[in-house]
Amino acid sequence: MFAIIETGGKQYKVQEGDVLYIEKLDAAEGENVTFDRVLAVSKGEEIVTGTPVVSGATVTATVEKHGRGQKIIVYKYKAKKNYRRKQGHRQPYSKVTIGKIQA
Repeated sequence: MFAIIETGGKQYKVQEGDVLYIEKLDAAEGENVTFDRVLAVSKGEEIVTGTPVVSGATVTATVEKHGRGQKIIVYKYKAKKNYRRKQGHRQPYSKVTIGKIQA
């Protein structure tokens, strides 16, 4: 059984026991979160798709930890104009473990 959920503006295909790195959530470490934006659910051979979400379907997960990803360097440069800007960015994330898919 799998489900397709939407969180943080992105879509993820999840199964029970999966570990995901998603956009940072406002939940403490060890806390359970519920994703109610379920776009599709498979039940064996049958796939139920929503318009846009499947009514009554939820996916529960546990927040394992919060962190920040690797640094990305943003460098702006204009030739012959002495214009250079260097900036770093680290995207925050939440590591979650998928628990139960209810459809």
